[in-house]
Amino acid sequence: MRPRHRKHPILALLAVVLALTASPVAAGEPVQASSTATVSYYTASRNWSAHYLHYAPDGGAWTTVPGVRMAEACPGWVQRTVDLGTASGLQATFNNGAGTWDNNNGANYRLGTGDITVRDGVVSTGDPCADYVPDTEPPTTPGGLTVRVEGTGVVLGWEPATDDVGVTGYRITRTGGSRGDRTADTGSTVWSEQGLEERTAYAYQVTARDAAGNLSAPSAAVTVTTGDAPPAAEPGEPLGTDPRQDPIYFVLTARFFDGDSANNRGGSQHERSGNANYDDPMFRGDFKGLIERLDYIKALGFSAVWITPVVLNRSDYDYHGYHGWDFYQVDPRLESTGATYQDLINAAHAMGMKIYQDVVYNHSSRWGANGLYTPTVYGVQDEQWDWYYDTPEAGRAYDPLDEDENGRPYNGDLWSTGEPAGNGCPNWGTPTGGRSPEGYTLYNCQWPAPTNSLFPADTYHRCWIGNWEGEDSRSCWLHEDLADLNTENARVQQHLIGAYNRFIDMGVDGFRLDTAVHIPRVMWTRHFLPAMYDRVEERFGAERAENFFVFGEVAAFVNDKWNRGSVNHSAQFFTWQPRRDYSPDDATAVLEEYTEEQAIGPAGQPTTDNAFLRGNSYHAPDRDRFSGMNIIDMRMHMNFGDAPNAFHNGRDSDDSTNDATFNVVYVDSHDYGPNKSGNRYAGGTDAWAENMSLMWTFRGIPTLYYGSEIEFQAGQRIDCGPSCPLATTGRAYYGDHVAGELTVTDFGEVAEASGPVAETLRQPLVRHVQRLNQIRREIPALQMGQYSTEGVSGDMAFKRRYTDQATGVDSFALVTVSGGATFTGVPNGTYVDAVTGDTRQVTAGTLSVPAPGKGNLRVYVLDLGGPNTAPGRIGEAGPYLR
Repeated sequence: MRPRHRKHPILALLAVVLALTASPVAAGEPVQASSTATVSYYTASRNWSAHYLHYAPDGGAWTTVPGVRMAEACPGWVQRTVDLGTASGLQATFNNGAGTWDNNNGANYRLGTGDITVRDGVVSTGDPCADYVPDTEPPTTPGGLTVRVEGTGVVLGWEPATDDVGVTGYRITRTGGSRGDRTADTGSTVWSEQGLEERTAYAYQVTARDAAGNLSAPSAAVTVTTGDAPPAAEPGEPLGTDPRQDPIYFVLTARFFDGDSANNRGGSQHERSGNANYDDPMFRGDFKGLIERLDYIKALGFSAVWITPVVLNRSDYDYHGYHGWDFYQVDPRLESTGATYQDLINAAHAMGMKIYQDVVYNHSSRWGANGLYTPTVYGVQDEQWDWYYDTPEAGRAYDPLDEDENGRPYNGDLWSTGEPAGNGCPNWGTPTGGRSPEGYTLYNCQWPAPTNSLFPADTYHRCWIGNWEGEDSRSCWLHEDLADLNTENARVQQHLIGAYNRFIDMGVDGFRLDTAVHIPRVMWTRHFLPAMYDRVEERFGAERAENFFVFGEVAAFVNDKWNRGSVNHSAQFFTWQPRRDYSPDDATAVLEEYTEEQAIGPAGQPTTDNAFLRGNSYHAPDRDRFSGMNIIDMRMHMNFGDAPNAFHNGRDSDDSTNDATFNVVYVDSHDYGPNKSGNRYAGGTDAWAENMSLMWTFRGIPTLYYGSEIEFQAGQRIDCGPSCPLATTGRAYYGDHVAGELTVTDFGEVAEASGPVAETLRQPLVRHVQRLNQIRREIPALQMGQYSTEGVSGDMAFKRRYTDQATGVDSFALVTVSGGATFTGVPNGTYVDAVTGDTRQVTAGTLSVPAPGKGNLRVYVLDLGGPNTAPGRIGEAGPYLR
């Protein structure tokens, strides 16, 4: 803390003399003295790292946002003295310089002259620091430094320092290596970092800090030389089983479980978002945490994990993974020593669990794609934007673990103040007249956009989407942070194929295709999908290629079968091969297919019975025209406001989907709840139980978004970007609910648990989903079977069968969810309910089932003897299945 300064009386008199000399007044005209205000602002109730006074003297103009910075004056207070000229007061607001404001609830503060205090919205006179004697005594120097090397990681420890008031933290300074020096702050006496250079000497010093900002002398340096990086994990190979056998648990990796705090990063929006108030950096969870909690996911009964994109991201708020920048590198904020992405894949496979990787072919971030095209110039840098970007440094490239002096990711390789040679962006560097969310002046060409020529037309499209059901939706930008790749360009195609081949080589079990609807179908079937399957077959053989699971997000947010009549924008359309060959020129081919299919319309699209029984018989599906892309069941998702709606709407689309038994079915996700709600599903526990009972027994692959098993963040807004804290959203950190000890014996079976995870595992929906997974795992008809409602009465009732002549499997089941049902024309024989163990003899082809109750169900399995003997009751009675 700096000591408080007052103007010296002689200096003040000299200033008046100079002012009178510079501005003479007419004889007889009274001299008006200049007035000042010394504004004190209370900081203890705000978690801001900086404080700015933004003001306008009466009758004068406002300062440029964010205003003038205030200085610490005494504990809990900052001050700034401002010259008001002849004004008798001022309007004022306060902010943290990063978009968070105190503007007196929109009314602004009205302040007078002299000493003014503002505390928690109350204005008064006086100087709260008048009697303050500054703390100028620094803490003692930390001693006893110890350092331990773990490969390319370092763990540093020291003895606590002392202070006459109190030590509030420590600053670590590291020197050595080729990446530059680094400083970091911590509140503890232990600090670690990972991913240093191999066999490299580093020196560390520690200084102590007190509440007044006094720093101790730096400690004696301790030196260390790193060892070798741990050997890279051997590449794995996909498990290669039918994906319909594996229910999916979907996690945002950065928000699930924090295994290594050294790779946590808050980014440039840490304070503005409010995350700082919760000590909740956006990048918090990581692969180490996910590896440590695979046992929890297995305890729920899931055997596949869908994770968000893993490639190196770049944006102001990129924890989710959808702002890819380097598609050939795993984001280091997710990895740790001994917990790389390869380690995660291998750990999952060792537990019999699959990894489905979210991949993005449609767009990069607005920073471009490293190795393909990256903008190197941005618009005018003025004092408002100093906090946001750094000055370029030769040889220093973007690394999200490399921080500038403000603790933000270093971005200096991008910023430019001069107009580039050959610039094609009009009005370079002139104000647009608009303001950023922080209130800063915006300049033309400040950010790359599709219409300002900062991206080349060969690798990026150059338009905004205007019609979401129009041709432009497959060739224009979704959002300013999602630069739309020109996927008709051969260089772009090869860049993406090469990138994702690397992950196939690591042994991932499948890809979830983000924003699949925004790439023309013919580009998927001509380039990207064949490349995936060919690579898997080349590396791991035809059987694993057959079961490499690819499912696309074709986001049709309407309740009709065909998306407002547009086949090119409907999910089931993407499951089929094009009906003919188009021009060898990709740019021409995409327009040919679009125009032709729009003209043909819904009535001319192919139909199939691949998902349906013929009577009571299973038949081999005809997959000859399968595109290679399965789909997320958007129709059911949109209608999961209640389970019957989802069931009936889902059935309605199945004859136009190549094989709906492969549909990925979920209630809500990281983007939307049912009916395009922006909130996480909040229908209540009974409704959740009913939804789950339907998903786990109807055709398709049940998928659960992390935390839904305890109704985590129910009703909360799913995403609000950096405008609100993540802790208040559907993307909140989940780790506090799964911490503790856990021993799992099999899928859905727990031997021991303690700590918070034990309480989580006692929740009613957890017990419900565990048993559903146990039941589904034992009955092949519920995993891979076709279905029919022929001869079935009841609202959510159906029969399912799966037959495999090669293995001798024949599984037939009658299912009713919540309500009663009667099944007629079914095979005679002995049926055993997997929920209750009830046994029925059918002699006349009819079986009637009374209503089990909301969320409950009955699954009567035909006992065919031998390997197809009915399993009887599976699992123990719970809150819903009883």
